[in-house]
Amino acid sequence: MGKMRTQSVRWRAAAVLASVLLVGGVAACGNSDTGGGGGTKDDGKITMGFSQVGAESGWRTANTISIKEAATAAGIELKFDDAQQKQENQIKAIRNYIQQKVDVIAFSPVVESGWDTVLKEAKDAGIPVILTDRSVDSADKSLYKTFLGSDFVKEGKLAGEWLVEQKKTASGPVNIVELQGSTGAAPANDRKKGFAEAIAANPNLKVIASQTGDFTRAGGKQVMEQFLKANKQIDVLFAHNDDMGLGALEAITAAGKVPGKDITIITIDAVKDGMQALADGKFNFIAECSPLLGPQLMDLAKKVKAGETVPARIETEETTFTTEQAKEALPNRKY
Repeated sequence: MGKMRTQSVRWRAAAVLASVLLVGGVAACGNSDTGGGGGTKDDGKITMGFSQVGAESGWRTANTISIKEAATAAGIELKFDDAQQKQENQIKAIRNYIQQKVDVIAFSPVVESGWDTVLKEAKDAGIPVILTDRSVDSADKSLYKTFLGSDFVKEGKLAGEWLVEQKKTASGPVNIVELQGSTGAAPANDRKKGFAEAIAANPNLKVIASQTGDFTRAGGKQVMEQFLKANKQIDVLFAHNDDMGLGALEAITAAGKVPGKDITIITIDAVKDGMQALADGKFNFIAECSPLLGPQLMDLAKKVKAGETVPARIETEETTFTTEQAKEALPNRKY
């Protein structure tokens, strides 16, 4: 009887020990899965969640390729989402990235407003956010680490300043039509502002019609057709991107006018198709907006993951092109 009691005690002790070891093992696995920045497994590899606006233009396609290739080259695991031009899709993607506990979130905002709530969720989760290409109008600048992209106001000013110089001898009104980018988007708002500020130097320069073409060729063609029907005299077209300008070319040609001669055409971006139109004399001037942000973005991701301080605003280097300059640049153009 005593021997049986001793065996029973030993069995119970072994069971308790096994239970303790099992619980300890589960806890250890849990810790290894959630350790490291952003809550992911701390194996030294950075995971980035990136939400792209969409694929509305040649510029955006080049931008997406740059980001994907740079992530691979930098050894960063990229979780990519196409928002298809909808803010609700981007907010959903960002929340998914928060749940997945990525190390860094980056996105190019569809519009400027309405981001505070989801950005605060990312901040509370300890996940740094980088804005690329487009900024947001949040008053709380602590909601994101940095904004990497172009100075859209400057691009609009460069376009307007070139036009002011070209039309400085004009003695009468110069009628301008404007193809705006997507309503509420930072580049649309800022390019419009910069252009308006620049042409104010010459009271003869008047914007007689301004409407969104949603940054697409189809939109540019459709709205330009409306402009041509509604306005007898159009001297200048200012398009917020090359794709809308390229769409407008079709409408201008169909109306029996010669693009680049009967109507001076100014655009922004300098993608290959736009540069070809400029080299061919169909466009007259392009202010560059480089889409090749991938390498800079991956460098920033590594720095913010490591806790380094980065500048709140990082501007991309860009230039402008005339017809002759486009001819020189085209053979080596990457996008």
